[in-house]
Amino acid sequence: MTETLAVVSGGTRGIGLALSLRLARLGHRVAALYRSDHRAAREAAALGAGRIDVHQVDMARPHEVRAVCERLLAEHGAPEVLVNNAGINRDRPFLELSDEDWDQVLATNLSGPFHLTRALAPVMVAAARGTIVNVGATTGMRPRVNGVNYCASKAGLLHFTRCLALELAPVIRVNSLVPGFTDTPEVVERYGLEDPGRRARVLEQIPLRSIGTVEHVADALEFLVGPSGRYVTGQQLIVDGGNFLG
Repeated sequence: MTETLAVVSGGTRGIGLALSLRLARLGHRVAALYRSDHRAAREAAALGAGRIDVHQVDMARPHEVRAVCERLLAEHGAPEVLVNNAGINRDRPFLELSDEDWDQVLATNLSGPFHLTRALAPVMVAAARGTIVNVGATTGMRPRVNGVNYCASKAGLLHFTRCLALELAPVIRVNSLVPGFTDTPEVVERYGLEDPGRRARVLEQIPLRSIGTVEHVADALEFLVGPSGRYVTGQQLIVDGGNFLG
């Protein structure tokens, strides 16, 4: 199998790590981008068994994004897969939201994918190959309180996906992957899921009555980037056990 490059932003923890590991298992050389957690980056590289390279970059800083892309293109050429997964939360009531709370979330969650994709898409088109997956959130379609910055960023990412699917066709396919409640340390802590009562209330909202796993999300990614998804573009694949039906 010829080794091809896959780029995953936010690719060293949680869902992003699972996506990096799955792409490595599929035979790609994975460039997993991360912002600041060096320990998680080292662990990701070790788990990748030589197929995951980690690169520190702040997705909110366009010059850092351009620099890492220049290195990757010089070393590996056009990516076969690009996954825009990096994202941050700064949850506060709207009336308490600072300029920085707004700017940092939008810069990371929406402008980050723009800058990363703009740097890599031209060479993917020139190579006449590749697929892009943007990791969204159901709050990009259904609002929640105290998250106007995050919800707006993810809503923008969904439409960014559709526009790119139109503009980059027929060469590049572009889709959104939208996880629901997924069993990661961040989600468990954020929603207090270690408490049996809180977990039970969450499960009541999910028709399949279980919290998703990172492997469920990785399975969906494998479909979107693989031959089974070769006629799918401009879509949003929601992996949430039916929770968004409610």
